[in-house]
Amino acid sequence: MNDIHRNEAELEGLVQTPPAYSHENHGKPFYRCLLSVPRLSGQTDLLPLLLPEELQSAAVPGERLRLQGQLRSFNNRSGQGSRLVLSTHALALLPPTGENGNRILLQGVLCKDPTYRRTPLGRSICDLMLAVSRRYGRADYLPLIAWGQLASDLSQRRTGDALALEGRIQSRTYIKRLETGPEQRTAYEVSIMHLIPGDPAWEETQSQEGN
Repeated sequence: MNDIHRNEAELEGLVQTPPAYSHENHGKPFYRCLLSVPRLSGQTDLLPLLLPEELQSAAVPGERLRLQGQLRSFNNRSGQGSRLVLSTHALALLPPTGENGNRILLQGVLCKDPTYRRTPLGRSICDLMLAVSRRYGRADYLPLIAWGQLASDLSQRRTGDALALEGRIQSRTYIKRLETGPEQRTAYEVSIMHLIPGDPAWEETQSQEGN
């Protein structure tokens, strides 16, 4: 099993909300805000950012922000049940290019078997959960989604298999049925664009092309 882990995100879009205090970690305050990044399709992803105190002043609503960071997960056990909360942890700010950007490179291992299904129109979809290690023995658990032939191929992977990919972070809204009535929620996931060096299938393809 490949033990190399990678988590590199780069985003550029418009800040939608002013930074609000989130929490403190090892005496260091962190702030949350939302970044809007349009897709080529015309839809817009509204993505949560987590900013350390020294970067939060750069997040001005209506202004463009470009950053490098990591997609992090947090298991929020407050309330009923547990919920996986995702946000992009900003590590550095970059000069804006004026172009919307949403790119993430991930490498880790699957922590459960993929779930494969088809849409009513027959399009293949595969849901996966990737564990990506970080320092101090912690790991981020990141939901992934693949479409078409890539979904069919990835449905053959199993728990513990390595996966290395390039994708984009996306948001989607859904209705959660509660005892108190329906509630609209937002889910975040990584839409897989293609596999990258480090993935066994990619390496095998390159080996075959070199023969």
